[in-house]
Amino acid sequence: MSLYFGIFDHVDRGAGTLAEFYENRLQLVEAYDRAGFYIYLVAEHHMTPLGMAPSPSVFLSAVAQRTQRLRFGPLVYTLPLYHPLRLIEEICMLDQMSGGRFEFGVGKGISPIENRYYGLDPANAEKMFAEALEVLLQGLGGGRLTFSGEFYRFADVPFELEPLQKPRPPLWYGANNPASAERCARRGMNVVANAPAKVIRGMGEAYWPLAKHADAKLGMNRHIVIAEDSAEALAAARRAYRRWYASFMKLWREHNMPPVGIAYPPEIDGFIENGLAAVGTPAEVRAILEAQLAESGANYLGCRFAFGDLSLAESLRSLDLFTREVMPHLRAEARAAAE
Repeated sequence: MSLYFGIFDHVDRGAGTLAEFYENRLQLVEAYDRAGFYIYLVAEHHMTPLGMAPSPSVFLSAVAQRTQRLRFGPLVYTLPLYHPLRLIEEICMLDQMSGGRFEFGVGKGISPIENRYYGLDPANAEKMFAEALEVLLQGLGGGRLTFSGEFYRFADVPFELEPLQKPRPPLWYGANNPASAERCARRGMNVVANAPAKVIRGMGEAYWPLAKHADAKLGMNRHIVIAEDSAEALAAARRAYRRWYASFMKLWREHNMPPVGIAYPPEIDGFIENGLAAVGTPAEVRAILEAQLAESGANYLGCRFAFGDLSLAESLRSLDLFTREVMPHLRAEARAAAE
């Protein structure tokens, strides 16, 4: 089984002006491309510093032009917030303009607060998601589209655009339990989770027997901060995580609501303890991730080198050390285990 390395990015607000922030992020994406990462995936959030790419398609159009080999996409498009016909056209454009490097995740949206800002009833999000996904899959197949549902109705809609990849670009989903992983396998979706290795293992037991394509991916996302000195890495990670956590909690606190379906610790030490962060020297991070990959059975590792107020230099340092001293070792271990 091959091991794939990707990037997950909330594109959460850091230091500096927005123009500087976007340019720094795009420079970092260029570095991911040079380093040989498989894919770059961005979150979608609205009216919160947790997500400064509220229109993933706009941001990813810049990514398409600044990279050569790196695949990219949203994780996820929040489907209830889109008119599905418009989204089909955007997906086709991004896939064509990138030479067939687009992949996309789909979801209903994790925040009822953000959905309400758009005038949507969160109680309808699941049903809207299911209908919109069916429309997307039909529309990306080309030809004319006819669909009749509770929320979307289309009659003989012609499409002039089509994706370069056939039958469509690959699909991703953020799952967190074996039941959702099983559903994803049946639909031919790649799966990624912010979960401990033992949870990923359980998801894999449901996912792998039903995976429909040879290059199916089951993965985990991890916050990663690396430095030559362990204390320096931990200090940077603690500082940056506090900023990231404040961004994550901002809307929940303003609305006096607990996060839906998620409970993150206020300090990165909690993430380190439960395995959702790897922080330290290259050797320390390598040992952490090697053990987690072995336990989880995952074949995809989503790295988060940029979060909170980490500077471009700090993120590039982690990336450089990971690329030179961690990635080759993990890849070799995966090859050896497959033999």
